[in-house]
Amino acid sequence: MQIPEGKKIYFSSDNHLGAPTMEQSLPREKKFVAWLDHIKHDAAAIFLLGDLFDFWFEYKTVIPKGFTRTLGKLAEISDSGVPIYFFVGNHDLWMRDYFKTELNIEVFHKPKDFTFNNTTFLIGHGDGLGPGDKGYKRMKKVFTNPLSKWLFNWLHPDIGVKLAQYMSVKNKLISGDDDAKFLGEDNEWLVQYCKRKESQQHRDYYVFGHRHLPLEISINDTSKYINLGDWIQYYTYGVFDGNVLELKEFKG
Repeated sequence: MQIPEGKKIYFSSDNHLGAPTMEQSLPREKKFVAWLDHIKHDAAAIFLLGDLFDFWFEYKTVIPKGFTRTLGKLAEISDSGVPIYFFVGNHDLWMRDYFKTELNIEVFHKPKDFTFNNTTFLIGHGDGLGPGDKGYKRMKKVFTNPLSKWLFNWLHPDIGVKLAQYMSVKNKLISGDDDAKFLGEDNEWLVQYCKRKESQQHRDYYVFGHRHLPLEISINDTSKYINLGDWIQYYTYGVFDGNVLELKEFKG
């Protein structure tokens, strides 16, 4: 993708809309929508790197109630011709085709390579990558198993959504911040993942979310790992102007 003159690529992750309650997340949703309004005029593309919602499950004819402001704004921007790409996170991994059919937003379930103005990127949410975290990796296999999804689908939405929201809010990234602390490069699994991928193929930038921490860490002299932070505490996002990727804070 060549970025037109005066345009930029924007990256955002980990809004967790709906947590800990719809009422408490509403100010954060309004702030995110204000950010989308702020960037839509010079955006060449927008990348949403997962956990936009604290819980998302698409039944055949039902989606979770709420998030009208966000979905409407994404539809408006997509309809205007700005491409939007979505990478499912661990809180919205049960996304199916709603974003594609209703909003014309491409949905990815695994990290993917992109090139902008000859600058190479590996982009993804970040959950379950790198060494360690074996408990979560086992849990993810259960959640993504077709039988598990089929069984959950048979729960009435009022029961299924309420149960999932209760379990999701218990996640310590929302109810506490034990995991949202820098652990040092040797203990950051995504750093280790990026180093391993860099040894196999060079990328200029590795862009992920999931950690809820805005981070910029050099993988080597020509490669950098960027974590986008979140829209719970930091309100940070990434912007690539065709030459450099920077983290910024939205204060609007």
